[in-house]
Amino acid sequence: MKFFNQFLITGVLIIALTGIVNAAAIKIGFVNVAKILEKAPQTEKAKIALEKEFSPRSKRLVASQKAIKKLDEKLARDIKLMSEKEARRLQREVLEKKRALQRDQEEYREDFNLKRNEELAKLQRLVFEAIKSLSESEKYDLVLHDGVVHASEAVDITDKVQSRLSPK
Repeated sequence: MKFFNQFLITGVLIIALTGIVNAAAIKIGFVNVAKILEKAPQTEKAKIALEKEFSPRSKRLVASQKAIKKLDEKLARDIKLMSEKEARRLQREVLEKKRALQRDQEEYREDFNLKRNEELAKLQRLVFEAIKSLSESEKYDLVLHDGVVHASEAVDITDKVQSRLSPK
């Protein structure tokens, strides 16, 4: 449905623009936003910042997993040597630690996804500001992104937008 709507909008635009093109030359550009987001230097900076922020928590989670695994192995290995009371206590301890780990992992995923989405939103704003700036400075009448079936090199301004995002 979404594809159909985009296709329909693109078709209407092309039909509408065909009449206008006859009256005056229109400058049209296409931007591959996904390519820009993938190659932007700000993307790498955001990845490094996320790694730096979340690495300690990730390491703690891995350490917890290893500790629980050791307790599980001890329980499996020594259960026949333990008293029933000691075995139940250790089973309960393992179960409580597994539950706590699951909560911590879920919280970690939520926090990580939230922060990643915030960083992506910042980057998208930056990209769209660069697109708008380029469009205005080079006097484009129409700039398209996403949902375009084909764009020739003649109208692809992705590299120009990419260069605006690169530090000078």
